[in-house]
Amino acid sequence: MNKLRFIDSGLRTGRENIALDAAMLEARKIGAIPNTLRFIHFKPVALVGRHQDVSQEVNIAACNEFGVEIGRRITGGGAIYFDEGQLGWALICDKKSLGTPNLAEITQKICEAAAKALCKLGVNAKFRPRNDIEVDGKKISGTGGFFDDDILMYQGTVLIDLDPQKMARVLNLPVNKLSQQDNKDMASRVTCLKKELGFIPKLSDIKSAFISAFQDEMGFEIYEDVISHVENKLALDCYNDEIGTDEFVYELNDLGRDDGVYCGLNKTKGGVVKVFLRKEGPQNERIREVVFTGDFFITPPRVIMDLEASLRGTKLEEIETNIQSFFENVKDLGLLSIAPQDFANAIKMSEKLS
Repeated sequence: MNKLRFIDSGLRTGRENIALDAAMLEARKIGAIPNTLRFIHFKPVALVGRHQDVSQEVNIAACNEFGVEIGRRITGGGAIYFDEGQLGWALICDKKSLGTPNLAEITQKICEAAAKALCKLGVNAKFRPRNDIEVDGKKISGTGGFFDDDILMYQGTVLIDLDPQKMARVLNLPVNKLSQQDNKDMASRVTCLKKELGFIPKLSDIKSAFISAFQDEMGFEIYEDVISHVENKLALDCYNDEIGTDEFVYELNDLGRDDGVYCGLNKTKGGVVKVFLRKEGPQNERIREVVFTGDFFITPPRVIMDLEASLRGTKLEEIETNIQSFFENVKDLGLLSIAPQDFANAIKMSEKLS
């Protein structure tokens, strides 16, 4: 049986929590910590996914009004609002402890374990592909993760108590998602433990349910531990050097504001791929520079940046061939919800912004 330690990192800001995520991933890669399950508590924060445009996903004015921090995750996926009414969790472990290197299979395995944890608390939770957990059709937990070499970072949330109006104010809810699911407001799309149970369960009971479910469903032998000196030191460095800085958070922000920018949106069943690009050449037949954003999941983490770099100078007529060739040569590629063609289609759909 694989051993798994669990820690509770206490209440932190969003950027502090993301810095600790990065630190624990690095510490696990170098063998400084064992496989770990971490419980996470947030001060109010709007977190965008690794590949998302801040202004597209977050209402910056509302965040300022409510005193909500804005941060950027190191994982993909969509924007999320966190506060003390949610409990986060993260699994950091090596591939061999999971029984399969396939990210889609791992996602299902972890989500089904998390759903069993919520069932232990008395709610009828079920895994909803691609990476959500629902109760009677309403989302109660979202998840996402990626591989970095042989180490998995997989994260999830549990909605304990919820102010859907505040969440809707802070996040720029995409109209296409609301119409797709035929829902009129945020309250009709999500639920929380308080609403389902009629009371707020103790945090200790929620954590115990997850520990028990991860033991039973995933075969881990779990023991309690504390954050090590190595993790704290790496987290502080990550925060100061990158993750805690506005430069990192606003790395992708308002990308369509400049003249000469083309934008393409490709909405797929597995997520949204959005592209911003500039063209060059006598007939604008080549890509000068390109940036992909969206709520997709992809590993290794830097694949998107490498793809963007590889497409500079590419003729538009060669986009599909070059993108396919690029992905065929990526080692240990993980595309959980989308395909290489989806990136090419986004470029083909691009139009010049006015």
